Amino acid sequence: MGNDELIALDRAHVWHPYGPMPGRTDPLVVESASGVRLRLAEPAEGRAELIDGMSSWWSAIHGYNHPVLNEAVRGQLDRMSHVMFGGLTHEPAVRLAARLVEITPEPLRHVFLSDSGSVSVEVAVKMCLQYWRSLGRPEKQRMLTWRGGYHGDTWQPMSVCDPQGGMHELWTGVLQRQVFVDAPPAAYEESYADLLRTEIGRHAHELAAVIVEPVVQGAGGMRFHDPEYLRVLREACDAHDVLLVFDEIATGFGRTGTLFAADQVGVSPDVMCVGKALTGGYLSMAATLCTSRVADGISQGEVPVLAHGPTFMGNPLASAVALASIDLLLSQDWQVEVKRIETGLREGLAPVAELPGVREVRVSGAIGVVQLDHPVDMAAATRAAVREGVWLRPFRDLIYTMPPYVTGDADLARICAAVGAAAAAG
Repeated sequence: MGNDELIALDRAHVWHPYGPMPGRTDPLVVESASGVRLRLAEPAEGRAELIDGMSSWWSAIHGYNHPVLNEAVRGQLDRMSHVMFGGLTHEPAVRLAARLVEITPEPLRHVFLSDSGSVSVEVAVKMCLQYWRSLGRPEKQRMLTWRGGYHGDTWQPMSVCDPQGGMHELWTGVLQRQVFVDAPPAAYEESYADLLRTEIGRHAHELAAVIVEPVVQGAGGMRFHDPEYLRVLREACDAHDVLLVFDEIATGFGRTGTLFAADQVGVSPDVMCVGKALTGGYLSMAATLCTSRVADGISQGEVPVLAHGPTFMGNPLASAVALASIDLLLSQDWQVEVKRIETGLREGLAPVAELPGVREVRVSGAIGVVQLDHPVDMAAATRAAVREGVWLRPFRDLIYTMPPYVTGDADLARICAAVGAAAAAG
């Protein structure tokens, strides 16, 4: 099929994320991908291939077409591609669950596998609500979170996304009304810690849980905050009998410099969500982990089961490649690589701070963010990055990058140059 025909069919039938139907701009057609490069079916802005500065929305941490991950999928495909998880089990899913328990903070002990990060948050919220219902306290049904967060696009996750500055303001008045506090400051402030303690205490009688993205708030604004706030949340939740949920979908598997963001202060939640990089960007999969306290509490209720069962739960192909991706990550000195990328981003993005219209440049681990003082002209910024040979996906007032960990120094420098070009054009 020719490129023009493909684009015409795409425009007529395919509804892309966060876009209108029909689309107003034509997407680039990717023909293949290898390493950190996306090869285009037809050149764009004079470029036949682009360095991926986004890790395919933060998931492809090992890059593309990796022989170890390819072999994991091929090997599993020869055995079975899928089998239902109700009443059956299989080695890839069991080994993956055991591996996740091994590498996540104690005392997370139980793993519910699902299809996507948003669904893992749905499951997390359901766990917390059912826990309190099982204990005879159904009034504890609200969630507390801080503004600036993003937890997904399905129903319960939308309710704990930022209700004003986020993407889901349309649903105000329809979604469950949750408890929001101000977004966390970048640096530790005792007054803000006191605010967290006060609000958790004030609403403890109705709170099922507190849910936050630890250390980095992702698609809600790419903000960073002091990890010490996680300790404050843990202590306040313990003091007031409230569960604590960490959404590590974006931060898990090394992105912030520790395997999980919670590791930065040695704090463990009652429930944790992981996804995105779980399979190295190969297949859609996520997991919700919980403590024995949560699992046992649900099991004691009138309905002693978690009534949730995705058709492709525990998919063998996804489980096998997820296990291979985790093993590949941990077999390497990934912390050195993430630190190298952090250093490269700090050095490469420093000059961007001097450009007109740039409000702030910030870097944490393998995450680089440029915040403008105005909304991004997405089309112009994207074209500018493509001219530099880099794929970026700006949004709101942000131009950011989360490159694969295998990105070399020369390619990292090109990513930084592209971020600067996008900032200047956008």
